[in-house]
Amino acid sequence: MSRRSRTFPVFDSFPKGVPTRLDRPAYHEEYYRTFKSGIQYLNKLERGQHFRERGFASWEAFAAGQWDKALSLIGERRDAYAQQVEEAARLGVAQRRLRVVEFPVTPYVQWELHVLRVRVEVGDPIRVLDARTIAEIERDRPVPEVVILGDVVMFEVQYDDDRTAAGANRFTDPALIKETSAGFDVLYEQGEAYADFFDREIAPLPPPAVNA
Repeated sequence: MSRRSRTFPVFDSFPKGVPTRLDRPAYHEEYYRTFKSGIQYLNKLERGQHFRERGFASWEAFAAGQWDKALSLIGERRDAYAQQVEEAARLGVAQRRLRVVEFPVTPYVQWELHVLRVRVEVGDPIRVLDARTIAEIERDRPVPEVVILGDVVMFEVQYDDDRTAAGANRFTDPALIKETSAGFDVLYEQGEAYADFFDREIAPLPPPAVNA
């Protein structure tokens, strides 16, 4: 994949945005309310390489160094993922997700891409982007970790010191949402089909070394 030449600003206004901080319950409440409000699309850009997903049995097994068990437990969420895809289709919401991956692949991302395989299998459109291809636009800061709900609202997901989800910054400035959406569109087009990336970069990897 060739390096993208920068033809217009990507996420340049994002650091200047003025957000409202929401705790996790408030974020989830507004997210689902907006999702069902008649928006036309949902774009998710995932950039972080280390997270904790406490309460997800597969992640708990992964974090304990039990790789085979972690993989065997991923399927327990297949029905829930399928229902999410079906609900989006029923509501007329076009969903896209872009996962940025650094090399060498971190243990968490290796695990997560196995989870995302289940999402792809039930119809979730996901692409993967090699972080090295966007080094030019990440000279000053990484691209933002955002969830964009139509032209209505945008959330920058926040994490605590333990890298556990802890709410979000909410942005409602139409110009900022428009610019960030345009940046997402560019990067999504640069992304690679999930299956191709997974088969080449993830499937051959040995179980990750994780301290229990």
